[in-house]
Amino acid sequence: MTQDFSNQFQAIKQSLQTKNLTAAMENISALKAVELPVALRIELLYLSAVTQRLANQFDQALQELGELLHLRPEHGRAYQEQAYNFLALDQQDKAASAFFRATHYNPALITSWKQLLKIYQQHQDTTAEQLALQHIAHLEQLPPPILGAYDLMYEKQLATAEKVCRQFLQQHKHHPEGMLLLAELGIQLKVYHDAEFLLESCVALYPDNLRAVIAYLGLLAKLGKHQRVVEISDEQLSAYPDNLQILMAKANALLGINRTEDAITIFSELLSADEDRPGVWLALGHAYKTTGNKQQAVEAYLKAAHYHQQFGDAYWSLANMKSYTFDGEALQDMADIEAQSSIGVEDRIHLCFALGKGFEDAGQFEKSFTYYEKGNRLKLISTGYDIARTEEAMAAQVEACRGDSFANLHGGFPSPEPIFIVGMPRAGSTLLEQILASHSDIDGTMELHNILSLASSVGAQLNESGKPYPYSLAELSVEQCYELGKQYIEQTRYYRGSAPFFIDKMPNNFMHVGFIKRILPNAKIIDARRDPMDCCFSNFKQLFGEGQEFSYGLEEVARYYQAYQKLMDHWDEILPGAVLRVQHEDVLDDLDGQVKRMLDYLGVPFEQACLDFHQTDRLIKTPSAEQVRQPINRKGQGRWQPFEAHLGPLLKRFRA
Repeated sequence: MTQDFSNQFQAIKQSLQTKNLTAAMENISALKAVELPVALRIELLYLSAVTQRLANQFDQALQELGELLHLRPEHGRAYQEQAYNFLALDQQDKAASAFFRATHYNPALITSWKQLLKIYQQHQDTTAEQLALQHIAHLEQLPPPILGAYDLMYEKQLATAEKVCRQFLQQHKHHPEGMLLLAELGIQLKVYHDAEFLLESCVALYPDNLRAVIAYLGLLAKLGKHQRVVEISDEQLSAYPDNLQILMAKANALLGINRTEDAITIFSELLSADEDRPGVWLALGHAYKTTGNKQQAVEAYLKAAHYHQQFGDAYWSLANMKSYTFDGEALQDMADIEAQSSIGVEDRIHLCFALGKGFEDAGQFEKSFTYYEKGNRLKLISTGYDIARTEEAMAAQVEACRGDSFANLHGGFPSPEPIFIVGMPRAGSTLLEQILASHSDIDGTMELHNILSLASSVGAQLNESGKPYPYSLAELSVEQCYELGKQYIEQTRYYRGSAPFFIDKMPNNFMHVGFIKRILPNAKIIDARRDPMDCCFSNFKQLFGEGQEFSYGLEEVARYYQAYQKLMDHWDEILPGAVLRVQHEDVLDDLDGQVKRMLDYLGVPFEQACLDFHQTDRLIKTPSAEQVRQPINRKGQGRWQPFEAHLGPLLKRFRA
């Protein structure tokens, strides 16, 4: 924010504090005449709405809030403002709905919780009343700076929230609420290494703090440390044998280490105790999907939707089966649910992607793109993703890893076991993994997070220069590279069998090829490449479980693809021959030739099973699970063409 804008926003806030509404409105009008960044426009609309409400101009305030929520649908304080206006207009039902949404998107809004408590008491809803009382009691026991920092975090002001939290912890070292909040901020800022250390410390200091335990389990799962999740869950279940969150954490971790039947047993036992658990039905569907049991997966997803009709993830999971198609009645029902004003943003996003897929399957491409576009717009807004930051991160890799000064460095753990498959998501990497994992000498695993986690740990704590990653790579000693490579091999043993080689198919590892070759000099790396139009549009249509935020805009995904190409060209230049590029279209044209080419690169003999890959029985957890259980086909080629009129940002870069 420039100084001029800062002064004007501060003047508005001071005018509101002194109830000088005329001065506030004058400053607001002046700023409305200026083209502001989206974040500042959102703040201005909020301040304008507050001013209008205090001036008893309730309809105008609601109009401002409607515009704000279009720009950022998960703005908790905007819903709270809506509720105040509805109360003033004596629209009690709308006020109740708005207060509920306020607490959904910003659970730190204690005033909204107290308003909801009154409403629940009036309606004699004892279950909801107890829930509200629990939230109010929790918020009231928080130190005021921590409550304020939570409010800032939920309103996406992460940097300010972190500053407030760190200042509090300087005065109250090891305060559990401060540690929990700083860890949550670290997760949102993707500083996972720091967040893990905080949560591990918090659990060690406060072993009876269940919130800390559950937060720690959640982060470990995100980092792919599933074996550790199982170990901690077993410890905690001795004290909390019926805790649903811990049981679900354990079951999902069992899926992560390929103990699928054990996971299914836990899900089934939970559903035997209470069928009305849509989240458990969804998880059970995912488990069946990984094993290839399509019908059981579909039935589980339908049960999830039955018990929670607005459960967008249930509908998206059905759509994401790829072979599943919605009939006309189901599409209309889903469209009606998506149109409901009471539906949450995340559920709406999931439904939009499901409807996009459903109408695409039905050949209704205009309707399909409308929903794809809406779902992507909402998702991009909710993530706050900025492609420029990713481009800067890739450019930093190029700048930090240069020529002989990088390539001639020695060290690392000499294991030849890992085979990395990298590249863009939706580029055919799962197909390559399935082909190679069909070989008797190669274990397939999953999309492992270990390289990302180790890379995030490489910073000032590992070198005297204090340089951040990736600039610290050149500073690493031979011993440090050896230990990091050894850590990787030890950490990944949980996910593999007894074959001499194993696959790590994390597409985003293309960012870290330099790091991989420093710590694992004998590792093999395959770059899965696909036609940019097919690849980028396939990403745009895909709602990912986490990450891949670049995919939720045509401009963003096009720029990401180009930056990826540029970085891969750089690795080819400074590490010649280190990466084998496999073009997806070449695999479709000449499966036999490309399979032999890959096996030659890996140094393993040809096996017919690699050509018969679709017959290989193994667990697959990516969106392409069903496709790779079919013989080679061209169903994915040219899927963008019916949508060509809407794909200007892609066409401009890749077909001009």
